[in-house]
Amino acid sequence: MLVFGIDTCCMAATAAIMDEKLMVAQTVVNKNKTHSQMMMPLVEQMFTAAELDPTEIDAFAAAVGPGSFTGVRIGVATAKAMAQAAKKPCIAVSTLEALAFSSKYFDGIISPVLDARREQVYNALFHGGRDGLVRITEDRALALDELLEELKKTEKPVLFMGDGTLVFEEKIRSVLGDAAVFAPKLLNLNLGGAVAEIGLEKLKKGETLPYGKLVPSYVRLSQAEREKLEREKSSEK
Repeated sequence: MLVFGIDTCCMAATAAIMDEKLMVAQTVVNKNKTHSQMMMPLVEQMFTAAELDPTEIDAFAAAVGPGSFTGVRIGVATAKAMAQAAKKPCIAVSTLEALAFSSKYFDGIISPVLDARREQVYNALFHGGRDGLVRITEDRALALDELLEELKKTEKPVLFMGDGTLVFEEKIRSVLGDAAVFAPKLLNLNLGGAVAEIGLEKLKKGETLPYGKLVPSYVRLSQAEREKLEREKSSEK
């Protein structure tokens, strides 16, 4: 089995190809360019280097969010187009689960955090340990203060990763003290290999989708949608 994984929801544009034994190829670029400019050239170069054709892929996995709304759409659209052309299924993967995946054997709470602006973060909590990753909460957007109050109640160490740590590390340390552990810098980046490996596990379980059913998971409304809702509420008064 071969699974392609793509993630453009966060800082990096990244894609990978995974088989049942190892990662065949991975590309990661973290530059100040739009993911739409970089993604397809990177994917084409990766397939060329791996001496593979997209038609050889058994399923196309995409990180579907949460994250940058534009970034989420780029990754989902790319996976859908490739799956349609190859006549293969798609697989939806949570961005937050993919971030946590590389640390799944950490003995404690795993807390990926993405900066959602407005003093909020995208977050999900997981148990890590010998049994691997076990989800505690659904993906959500919440105030950082609310998350830290929740985590103060746990007696286990909490491992943080994701671009939110670059913004909020000082505040997290001030609240949680020694209970807060921070992943290596590498694991603050979203990695296509994690999306592909989760995708491979889902493919084995039959958890696939027709390409037309792969959709973004934004978790919260966009700013434009929030403003529209506020206007509608105001007009009803």
